[in-house]
Amino acid sequence: MERAQAALAIFEVEAKGAEISYNTRALADSYGDVVATVAAAARLYDLTVVSQGEPDRGGFDNQLPQDLLLQTGRPLLMLPYTFRGAFKAARIGICWDGSRLAARALHDAIPLLGKADTLTAITLNVSEVPEDASPILLARHMARGGLPMRTISLNADRGEVQPSILSIAADEGLDLLVMGGYGHARMQETVFGGVTREMFRSMTIPVLMSH
Repeated sequence: MERAQAALAIFEVEAKGAEISYNTRALADSYGDVVATVAAAARLYDLTVVSQGEPDRGGFDNQLPQDLLLQTGRPLLMLPYTFRGAFKAARIGICWDGSRLAARALHDAIPLLGKADTLTAITLNVSEVPEDASPILLARHMARGGLPMRTISLNADRGEVQPSILSIAADEGLDLLVMGGYGHARMQETVFGGVTREMFRSMTIPVLMSH
């Protein structure tokens, strides 16, 4: 509760300075009850914003964002543990594999995409993407809606997908990544790894995820 009250005190200063309407609440309960309470509340809002826990430490700070992603039904914006300064989304990368989750994340990010300076679709192993949902067709579709985008495609082994995405993000100077989360069953991701879990563990820029 001390940590929560300290965080809320900072938040209230910023919220008042921005002259926005807001409400706050501190929770102290069992982990399961906290997840259930926050997830239920989050379903009434457009976006859940969370911070990454300290990557080298265990505990519920690292687990909470993953559980909220799965249970809220709303997009999740996660800021890296090392993130400092004001959030911006001028240069956005969209991780695109033609899947349902990628489409969901793309749709959820539209309010941010419309205000961005540049959009880049990132596709790894394009041969595995459905032909009717290729990155080229995606770019054409987005351009018709007034959202032109570049496309970047390259090949990567299964274990190199997440590092490859972050490498492209660094090379392109991206401010935000948009991606679907947990494309495989949660147990399979836990046992075999997975892009989502690795991104939660070692993200370098803010990531907007949808499930």
